[in-house]
Amino acid sequence: MNVIAVYGSSRITPADPEYADALEVGRLLGAAGYTIMTGGYAGVMEAASRGAAEAGARVIGVTTAAIEALAGRRANPWLTEEVAQDLFSQRIDYLVRRAQGFVAMPGGIGTLHEIVAVWEMMRVGEIPPAPIVCYSPYWEDILKPLLSNRYLHPDYV
Repeated sequence: MNVIAVYGSSRITPADPEYADALEVGRLLGAAGYTIMTGGYAGVMEAASRGAAEAGARVIGVTTAAIEALAGRRANPWLTEEVAQDLFSQRIDYLVRRAQGFVAMPGGIGTLHEIVAVWEMMRVGEIPPAPIVCYSPYWEDILKPLLSNRYLHPDYV
């Protein structure tokens, strides 16, 4: 099974251009035969899930009671399968370990956490090397300090 994890903000709405972008990313990946895995909630996660579902692809949403209790969120209706995790850390681990590729749409600290978890788990050999696509110029200013500092070994960029 070829699974692509799509990360991104839960705060965008269908009126935002990022929603249309995530919808198209999900649609194209789904049409290419990939299973799409998201955090399962609203925003980018919903858009990517919807695009993939409309393309006939399998869509996995990885949810957690912690987010539902904190933010009152519920899983989006486009999921083929919901994988509920008890802890937020288990959710992140599932979203990282069970994918063979990663797309980071614009997002906040949660999305950054997911990217860094993927990057570090690859670096230490816990998961095999795989593509990480940071979609849009949004990520340039955020990642530039990490990519150009003396503390990061050049082999890990």
